[in-house]
Amino acid sequence: MTGSVRSRQRSDVSVFRLFRVTRQGPQPYTIHEEKLMRSLPAHLLVLAILVLSACVAQPAAVASPQDSTAAGTAGATAPPTENLQDGCVELYDPAIDYFPQKLSVAYASGFAVEYHNNYKIVTVTNPWQGAQESFRYVLVQCGTPAPQDVEGEVIEVPVSNIIAMSTTYLPTLEDLGLIDRLIGLDSYMWTTNPAVRARIESGEIAEIGGGAAVNVELTLDLDPALVMTYGTGFSDFDTHPVLLEAGIPVALNGDFVEQSPLGRAEWMKFIAIFFNREADAATQFDIVATEYNAVAELTATLTERPSVLIGSVYNGTWYVSGGGSYMAKLLADAGAAYLWSGEGDVGALPLDFESVYAVAADAEFWLNPDNSFWLTVDDVLESDPRYGDFAPLKQGQLFNNNARVNENGGNAYYEEGAAHPEKVLKDLVKILHPHLLPEHELRFYQQVQ
Repeated sequence: MTGSVRSRQRSDVSVFRLFRVTRQGPQPYTIHEEKLMRSLPAHLLVLAILVLSACVAQPAAVASPQDSTAAGTAGATAPPTENLQDGCVELYDPAIDYFPQKLSVAYASGFAVEYHNNYKIVTVTNPWQGAQESFRYVLVQCGTPAPQDVEGEVIEVPVSNIIAMSTTYLPTLEDLGLIDRLIGLDSYMWTTNPAVRARIESGEIAEIGGGAAVNVELTLDLDPALVMTYGTGFSDFDTHPVLLEAGIPVALNGDFVEQSPLGRAEWMKFIAIFFNREADAATQFDIVATEYNAVAELTATLTERPSVLIGSVYNGTWYVSGGGSYMAKLLADAGAAYLWSGEGDVGALPLDFESVYAVAADAEFWLNPDNSFWLTVDDVLESDPRYGDFAPLKQGQLFNNNARVNENGGNAYYEEGAAHPEKVLKDLVKILHPHLLPEHELRFYQQVQ
């Protein structure tokens, strides 16, 4: 089943459109023009239509080479060679392709993009685990008319600003030089990004809350061009239904559903599409993918792969990643023998302490214990003395992914690692096979001693 979400703006356009008469026949006004005219009193509306129609009905002047603007800038009369990254088209021509810089998706499975001359359709096919609906966004180049009879939430691009409801979007904004476009977060607590924290301190970023309790009034006051968030399928935790009801432009990002490291990282392209930064994102992702694959190649032919245990007990249950999960793929590429690689699928496996001990008591390494407060062996034993029976703790081979954690528990491993799995992979290879990366210094991990 495909869900169709329409913004308040799209509903207005669908019900009744205003057209100008030109030498090429009836042409719809742009979204900006139509918004302006709908706000006018009736007598001024008639005058505005007459003036605009008269303007476009005149023969078009032939621009000299000196009058033509550079390709890819507002008002270009020749087909642009670059996507317009700021401002709007001034002279719309339906025959022009306004998105000459396109991208393709190679690793991610949860979204797709389809290009047309002045709009692009982005479909999120897997917004959360087990979702039975998809979400469609019609991204219309600013200064051009929205398409007729195309279902989806209409959003003008390039967006001028963004509210990010997950810290995993922040590294991409930084990589694309867009941190200055960030005007809001769900919470100040979790980011470790220095540039973002500086903007928080200077009052340039608002905190709007999350879930169904999101501060809609504050969000409306911020007037965001886009709120990017995630979905869970549970109304108490989801922000998008509340914001859409208020007419706020929202896009769902399903990066966390991807089960391959490069698939998850490729969602940087999804973010870039809304800013018309396809070329920049393609370049950045190529760097990430090339580095990741080069490191994975170092371990591809290894015959000795150390056994690895992950996780710890939480509320009486020890959760380990399934054999088809994101973490299992990372460990395989790092040259590990993950002890549950052949069990389960993409989700976590809930086990009791005894079951884990029976399999992993003699594991060579223990990684990602899911406890940011474990800094020393004493911290581990205080949580549960039984952990002392595991060989990797005895032998100093427990490595926690908490080397970069802020005062609130926000962890750079989760914030930065999703967009940069090559950095996580280098850490893992350094831990498991230090001779392969002798110069690398751990970024996210530290040894628990």
